[in-house]
Amino acid sequence: MRTYIKRGFVSFAISAFAGLLVNLIIDISVNAAGYPGFIAISPDFRALFPSPVIAAYVNLLLYGIIGFTFAVTTAVYDAERISFLVQSILYFLITSVVCLGVTMLLWQLQKYPAALVSTLAGYGATHVIMFVTSYKRLKKDINEINELI
Repeated sequence: MRTYIKRGFVSFAISAFAGLLVNLIIDISVNAAGYPGFIAISPDFRALFPSPVIAAYVNLLLYGIIGFTFAVTTAVYDAERISFLVQSILYFLITSVVCLGVTMLLWQLQKYPAALVSTLAGYGATHVIMFVTSYKRLKKDINEINELI
């Protein structure tokens, strides 16, 4: 478990930095396009805090939590007593609760039905692609092992 926690902290840092970098690029681009003072944080999210600076810090913290969760939750794939399908479902459910909960808070998706549906569809499609790709790789590995035996 120690390995997964270490991975989690590394992923936390990478995710927080990526969030910072993306927000910075958006801020620079939008400000350069003639909208001075723009901050790449949802106004509804920003309103939850006493200042935009605190909102920005919490934003980065939440992006880091998403990365941490994705990294630590990979531990379910080492549980040998459960099938790959069950592992994938557990991974999907755990990461969904955290990732979608955080993105709904950050982007206030519940206020924008089209954005919520497209986010859910993209998230679901990503996990389907991950599952199919992993299943094919796993099946190939099993066939190679069987050929050796």
